[in-house]
Amino acid sequence: MLAGADLARGRRPLLRMTRADSLADSLADWLAAAGLSALRRRSPVAGGCIHQAWCLELQDGRRLFAKTNRAEALPLLQAEGDGLAALGAAAGRARPGAPLVPQPIALLELPDQVVLLLPWLELRGGDGWEELGGGLAGLHRRSLEQPCGPGDRGGAQFGWGRDNFIGSGPQANGWLDDWGLFFAQRRLQPQLQRLAAAGIRLRGASELVAAVPCWLAEHRPPACLVHGDLWSGNAGLAASGQGVLFDPAVHRADREVDLAMARLFGGFPAAFHRGYEASWPLPAGHRQRQDLYNLYHLLNHANLFGGGYVQGAQACLERLLKSPPPVRAGWSQGES
Repeated sequence: MLAGADLARGRRPLLRMTRADSLADSLADWLAAAGLSALRRRSPVAGGCIHQAWCLELQDGRRLFAKTNRAEALPLLQAEGDGLAALGAAAGRARPGAPLVPQPIALLELPDQVVLLLPWLELRGGDGWEELGGGLAGLHRRSLEQPCGPGDRGGAQFGWGRDNFIGSGPQANGWLDDWGLFFAQRRLQPQLQRLAAAGIRLRGASELVAAVPCWLAEHRPPACLVHGDLWSGNAGLAASGQGVLFDPAVHRADREVDLAMARLFGGFPAAFHRGYEASWPLPAGHRQRQDLYNLYHLLNHANLFGGGYVQGAQACLERLLKSPPPVRAGWSQGES
């Protein structure tokens, strides 16, 4: 009944709970079946905008973290569990300096809602960002050595074995050999199509999508497993000082997409970037590709929230058309 081992091995069973009395009753049933201590207290945790979050305190003093949502949000939590398991495999949990990635314990389907159970992590501020940057570089590099989940092609192609989500928005994947085509067709184009379906047509959108494969034609990055949604709200430092990564939108991509987003929406401390560069320096031209890669997130925010994000995406698109990234080689096999 306890699903943690299966989740860590990439088999993610969905446990259907039949009691409809309350969330607390269903959790009590699961805890008893899993041989864990009884639930003493359930307290809300602030911070999320998609799911409700809870701290579950058990009678023996242990704590768990629970995300809950309506039953129709099941695919979101399934994809999150899938992404966390993949990142954990790439991180190499026993390796010194590896970032901590909370591994799913169970995914529960109740009659009217779904619950993702995770380990409780005590986060704090302070030092440790440089080590987290180096740890992310190690995760990217190690992901090239092995498949990181069911259907993963181990760095042979760009994409992922299932479509998933970026925030609450859909993220198209599948597999492609060409990075420029993947980024144009599976990242930018779907976001622009969603905006157009809502009556928002950005000037120059078709021109940009057509140009991206040419802009990236000579940039041949390795297909690393990336976090995919690495803004500062999706990472932190544990009480031990170890860096923590969570809430991913995983896929195989140019590793620069993670470093680009880590400069968006307030960004990570400079020490994070120093730590990454010290471990695996980024290739020439990465700062020029930063706006292109972050356009994806601006478009996603425009779809999710509208408002000023639409104007921000339009301004970024126009900057790229006026001053596109340099068309030149940015990686060779010797880099990895």
